[in-house]
Amino acid sequence: MTVGAGERTGARGLPYRPCVGVMLLNGQGRVWIGHRIVQRNDSEATGIGMWWQMPQGGIDKGENLHQAALRELTEETGVRSAEIVAEAPDWLYYDLPPHLVGVAWKGRYCGQRQKWLALRFTGDESEVDISGVGHKPEFDDWRWATMDELVDLIVPFKREVYRQVVETFRHLGG
Repeated sequence: MTVGAGERTGARGLPYRPCVGVMLLNGQGRVWIGHRIVQRNDSEATGIGMWWQMPQGGIDKGENLHQAALRELTEETGVRSAEIVAEAPDWLYYDLPPHLVGVAWKGRYCGQRQKWLALRFTGDESEVDISGVGHKPEFDDWRWATMDELVDLIVPFKREVYRQVVETFRHLGG
């Protein structure tokens, strides 16, 4: 896994999908994670049962990083009460497992190029709505986790990114 900026290509010469990731922290420094709904292409090779993750998603044309982060957070969690408190300095990359390259994202990308932001949750937990605000739901459960739990809960091919995100934002945790 390489950290860097700019465009590059990966498996099969495919580009990385530009994406934003959100570490949403509550007042106790715990991190919001959602349990992803299992997809048709999932398999033991990708770590079934380890589908907990922080909100993330593509950056739409014309959006800046902050707009994309707030939109993704609302779409995936229902949360609107949050303030941006930090931004990771570098883009982080991960590659899809070989069996998903050419399949996920309609075969257009080999993985993701992610910029991560930390946000502080300022609302009430009743605000959380994982039914999919404006689109198909991505999660079937959610909870608050410690930063130390995150790396072990994510699918193996995203673990290095999560290690780097935790390292970057650890000072914001409880």
